Amino acid sequence: MSEPSGSPGPGAQGPPLPAREPRILVTIATYNEAGNLAPLIAEIHKFLPHADVLVIDDNSPDGTWKIAEELGATDPRVKLIKRPGKLGLGTATLAGMNYAMANGYDLLQNMDADFSHPPRYLPGILAGMSKNDVMIGSRYVQGGGTENWPLPRRIISRAVNTMVRFLFRMPVKDASGAYRCFRVGMLRTVPLDRVRSRGYSFQQEVLFRCYKSGARIGEFPIIFENRRAGASKVNRKEAIRSISMLLYIGLRNFFGLERK
Repeated sequence: MSEPSGSPGPGAQGPPLPAREPRILVTIATYNEAGNLAPLIAEIHKFLPHADVLVIDDNSPDGTWKIAEELGATDPRVKLIKRPGKLGLGTATLAGMNYAMANGYDLLQNMDADFSHPPRYLPGILAGMSKNDVMIGSRYVQGGGTENWPLPRRIISRAVNTMVRFLFRMPVKDASGAYRCFRVGMLRTVPLDRVRSRGYSFQQEVLFRCYKSGARIGEFPIIFENRRAGASKVNRKEAIRSISMLLYIGLRNFFGLERK
């Protein structure tokens, strides 16, 4: 496994981690993930036994939120934000960031609920936080990759990341993956209220806002795996909306119109 790589942002960096053991919050946005949630949380705690896990659920019809509620009743490390309906991946991720900032956590580790982000990589990603403000579980650095992905999806993913690197002028190879760790002190310096994206383009935009705020960004190689249970939430309409948003923000940045 290769060492994590890092790229500094253009400004000031976040405060150092405390000398004590950092408080870690793992955030998982869920919608109809009843078949994955309990085994995923168990595997997370196998690698990060002291971490809290926050489930942000959009009132899943399959009762995912009930599973989180039941787990939290016997394990204080499991927290739940139940939202009234399907409000979008971006707003769920933002809710997790706000929770981490409001509750004194040092590190926020975000990941998908479907096992496409294998928990075995968590120690490696977190190790990179000693030198970085953001660590990305990256498919596109040496040692990373995807497993059982159809060719069209791989082409689209590569094309989007190439576009983001060019228009956002951000030296990151995998800007679209959600398997990321953030230094919470750094997040406090980022104007999250300026994030326009509410869907899948949130991942690229929030990384861009962190970079513009001076965050040091590193990448750690992972193998992205297909979900173990349930159906993908990606659809053509949301994909087109997200790409359109990225083009809008990216072109504004390319021509010097986008603030931090």
